[in-house]
Amino acid sequence: MHKLLLVLLAATLVGCIDSKEEVIEEKNQGLVYCAEANPVSFNPQVTTTGSTIDIIANQLYDRLISIDPVTAEFQSELATDWKISKDGKSIMFTLRKGVKFHTTSYFTPTRDFNADDVIFTFSRLFDVYNPYHFVGEANYPYFQSVGLDQLIQNIVRVSDYQVRFELFNAESSFLANIATDFAVVLSQEYAMKLKANEQTNLFDQYPVGTGPYIYKEYRRDHLVRFYRNPLYWKHDVALEQLVYDITPNGAARIAKILTKECDVTAHPSSAQLSILAQRDDINIEKETYLNVGYWAFNTERAPFDNIKVRQALAHAIDIDKIMQAVYYGNGTRAQSILPPTSWAFESQKNMPTFDPELAKKLLIEAGLPNGFDMNIWAMPVSRIYNPNARKMAELMQSDLRKIGVNVSIVEYEWNTFIQRIGEHRHDSVLLGWAADTPDPDNFFSPLLSCSATFSGKNPANWCNPKFDLLLTQALDTTDLNLRKKYYVQAQNMIIDELPLLPLAHGLRFQASSADVEGITLGPFGAISLANARKK
Repeated sequence: MHKLLLVLLAATLVGCIDSKEEVIEEKNQGLVYCAEANPVSFNPQVTTTGSTIDIIANQLYDRLISIDPVTAEFQSELATDWKISKDGKSIMFTLRKGVKFHTTSYFTPTRDFNADDVIFTFSRLFDVYNPYHFVGEANYPYFQSVGLDQLIQNIVRVSDYQVRFELFNAESSFLANIATDFAVVLSQEYAMKLKANEQTNLFDQYPVGTGPYIYKEYRRDHLVRFYRNPLYWKHDVALEQLVYDITPNGAARIAKILTKECDVTAHPSSAQLSILAQRDDINIEKETYLNVGYWAFNTERAPFDNIKVRQALAHAIDIDKIMQAVYYGNGTRAQSILPPTSWAFESQKNMPTFDPELAKKLLIEAGLPNGFDMNIWAMPVSRIYNPNARKMAELMQSDLRKIGVNVSIVEYEWNTFIQRIGEHRHDSVLLGWAADTPDPDNFFSPLLSCSATFSGKNPANWCNPKFDLLLTQALDTTDLNLRKKYYVQAQNMIIDELPLLPLAHGLRFQASSADVEGITLGPFGAISLANARKK
């Protein structure tokens, strides 16, 4: 295996030496990060794509509050303080003074961050009179999937540096959702300038934030370039430049870090780690991450609307073989949609086992004794929860052939792939979810709620009112024991109904040159390069 990988790397190197010379020349001025996909947008409000969020969220923007990755407690960011009313339906945020928005080639701010920016940012989600609500077809996938757009009744400007969120009802996950990488604060002044120039369509593609880096340029399939923010409110930023080298191919990313064309690379595969570990000039980090890789079925399309068909498919695949061939021992076989480190996790006793004979029997009961044809859509990029979706699909294809199911494997460029999955063009898809917060609801509402179906972010296309009721009951209380009771029932329902089959929980890996410091992987959320520096 190692010899084969070295051959592939050597072949890839031929194309690396002459490519992106300007990136190599500039690396001493900053840091080059090999990223696995083009960004979908430059506004985290309008996408849930992890590869995009990794590039933009913590580099360009700040949130009102964040979650400490060690203690899981809320901590101040753009809000210095917050108070919740006794009934839980009103939250007052006190805002930080003296925070500057980015000055770019296309915008120069005339004032500091204040309450108007918070009101504009979050009212865009639910207020039809906000001039940006319908920009981008009013699609705010994360917030719509967790129902935040239906939860906020009003946002009141108390003063320049105080805002009050008024909710229709108390919800235990509200602060957690406000602390996610999607809940960044945008510039109202910049938005109004674009509106005056009839250029609202540029708002989500040419970003202005308060984060450690300032947007400079984006060339599709080539690079994204950020410059240091000299006025960053939190601390001095060490790097003069941050360049994302867009390299979808995993072997190419490894080749580039070996030749020093990249300083950091995302998601090295398990097969590549042993090669990298032999190098004294490369460091490897790993983190147990809240995530799940799954196989989702389009439950609105025949024959996947039949529970017996979904059960047959689940029993037909050998997950142990997948764990060995795809995860190489660097993952945990899923026993629920929740990872074992979640406080609401409960191992599911009715998880489907590898049983081809039972699978054939179930197909007969479903009226498909001769099997059928189907497709599996495989992600074209490596992610924490699935390091090699193509290989996984091929293993499944082989297993399913034995029960009479003929599988075609479908792949597209990542952004096209995500768009078409949202349009529910697939029969089934290999996808996954990396948590944004430690709150268990983060694994349920964004993936399987009816709201997520309506916003096109429910890959199973599954809407079950009983399931939604369990989520609502869990969010209506702050009693952890009671919340866990509801989440256990939700976990049971997923395995009983099988809109998707949880497969594995992966580890997050990162490879970097030995002279790179200050990049710490956390158990949830996107990567931050705010403290990155070179020795």
